[in-house]
Amino acid sequence: MTQASTKQLTLGHSPDPDDAFMFYGLAAEKIDSAEFRFEHILQDIQTLNERAVREELDISAISIHAYASVLDKYALLPCGASMGDNYGPMIVAKEAFEPAQLRKKTIAVPGEMTSAFLALKLYLETDDFQYTVIPFDQIMDAVKSGKADCGLLIHEGQLTYQAEGFANIVNLGEWWFERTDGLPLPLGANVIRKSLGSENLSRLNRILKESIQYGLDHREEAVRHSLQWGRGMSHEMADEFVGMYVNELTLDFGERGRAGVQRFLREAWEKGFIAEPVDLEFVR
Repeated sequence: MTQASTKQLTLGHSPDPDDAFMFYGLAAEKIDSAEFRFEHILQDIQTLNERAVREELDISAISIHAYASVLDKYALLPCGASMGDNYGPMIVAKEAFEPAQLRKKTIAVPGEMTSAFLALKLYLETDDFQYTVIPFDQIMDAVKSGKADCGLLIHEGQLTYQAEGFANIVNLGEWWFERTDGLPLPLGANVIRKSLGSENLSRLNRILKESIQYGLDHREEAVRHSLQWGRGMSHEMADEFVGMYVNELTLDFGERGRAGVQRFLREAWEKGFIAEPVDLEFVR
C-alpha cells in the first residue's frame, strides 16, 4: 500500500477498560483496517463531547446527551454503544441518606454534557439543583474531602465505591430500567463525521464492529490490554466491568437499545433539558 492511498483518521475514546477493550483489535492491528489508519486520542468523555461540538475528530465516543448537540455534524454508528442494562451511573455519599434529600445536596458530576448528568436531571425532574463539575476520576476524592456532599459515578467507580467506603444513594441505571419496563439506559455511543461520505461511513462501521467482535472473541488478551487503563483494577474486576459495557448491545443497538435512546432523548426534550427533539440518524 502506498502512503498516498492511506487515509488517516482521528479516533477519540475514553482512557477506560471498556473503550480500550472495544478498540483493542484496531490498536493492536489484529484486524484488517484496509486503507484506513487511526490516531487513537484518549480523553475523558466530557472533553470528547466538547470536541465533537467543534467537529474536531473524525470518529469519537460521545455521550448520548451530547449527540443531541451535534446532529448536523455526526451520525451514530450502530456499533460501539455503552448501555446500562439495569445498572449504570450512581450517586454515592460517605453516609447513606434518603434520595429525596438530593435536591438539597451539592452533587459532584463528571460533566454537563454527559448522559449521567442528563439521567440525574430526569431522575430529579428538575435542573434546579446544586452541583459542581469534577473530572470523573476525582469525584470520590471530592466527596471524601467535603468539596461535594455526594458524587455521580461513571466508569469503574460503579464497582469500586464500596471498597472506598461509600454508600449507594441511587443507581440511575436500575431506576431507568424499572420505570421504562426494561429498557437499557443509553450512556455512550460512537459517532462519525457525515462529511466522510456514505460509502466510507459504512466501511468504517464494519471495521469498528470487527474490532469489537475481535475483543469479544479474544477476551483474555483484550482484557489484559485494557488493564493499562484500569486505575488499579484487578483482572477480574476489569473483566466484570468490560462485560457490563461491551456486549451484544455494543455490537449493535438493536431494537431495545434504539428504543432506550429514543425515550431518553424524548423525555429530555419534553422536560426542556435539550433544545429540540432528536431524530436518530444511524450509519447504514
